[in-house]
Amino acid sequence: METTIPLLGAHVSSAGGLHNAIDAGEALGADVIQIFGASPRQWTVRIPAEDARTRFLTCHKASTVQKVYLHGAYLVNLASPDAALRERSEKNLSEHFMIATALGAEGLIFHIGSGQEMPREDALTHASEAMRRVLAAVPGSCQLIIENTAGGGQKLGSHPDEIARIRDRIGSDRVKACLDTQHAFAGGLIEEFNEKNIRQMLRTWDDALGLEHIVALHVNDSKTKFNSRHDRHENLGQGFIGLDGFRNLGEIPEIRTKAWILEVPGFTGKGPDQKNMELLRSCFSVPAAISQSAGSM
Repeated sequence: METTIPLLGAHVSSAGGLHNAIDAGEALGADVIQIFGASPRQWTVRIPAEDARTRFLTCHKASTVQKVYLHGAYLVNLASPDAALRERSEKNLSEHFMIATALGAEGLIFHIGSGQEMPREDALTHASEAMRRVLAAVPGSCQLIIENTAGGGQKLGSHPDEIARIRDRIGSDRVKACLDTQHAFAGGLIEEFNEKNIRQMLRTWDDALGLEHIVALHVNDSKTKFNSRHDRHENLGQGFIGLDGFRNLGEIPEIRTKAWILEVPGFTGKGPDQKNMELLRSCFSVPAAISQSAGSM
């Protein structure tokens, strides 16, 4: 039996200073944290001062937090039919990516955006070209990580095929993916998180992209029903996926190598909390069986 438990963690606040996110992560017992490097709701990006960066890196090195991811701004839309908005989005994404690189993060997770009524192919082209320029502008090993969406509002990336097509066009191994459970459920990829359906969904991801290119999971229950196309997260066990669904997900060894990150509202409405972390850990109380082969998906 394989007893490996993945890195478990949550999106945490960095209010009062980026270094405070490390303390917040340790308070939750998190192995991995996700933070905003700058405001997710403003176009203007404030690059952290050198002393803030140094303090963050020092705190991280001395902590039990093993990995850090950043999340991009919600405003970004690399696929917009509006050229000015695409340019503004590219600049904002580049600046958040610079911060992720400066903080030694594994990568920057972000949403591609919506092409609205634009032909899907044109929207994918705009997003790919913008990402290629962002990668060129910010050298290094930090990854640019595309998150799947719930698909509402013509947003790109609800299906792994679109993420794979963007990655193939860019041709960089720094382009990775993040699988959000609520988005997969609301986006129509998986209706019930039982073993058969989970393996079928992962086969779809593997065939399109390769599971090795998924580096993180956003572990969220869903406030809305299957195929709702609405991005509405719920605490573990309180939504339509249910705690058994996450336990079933935890039994799949192929995704125990990913970082599992909570983005839930919290039982007191203040974001991921100790209760959600305990529920997440409970999903790994039973060891996962070793996969017979890649074909076992």
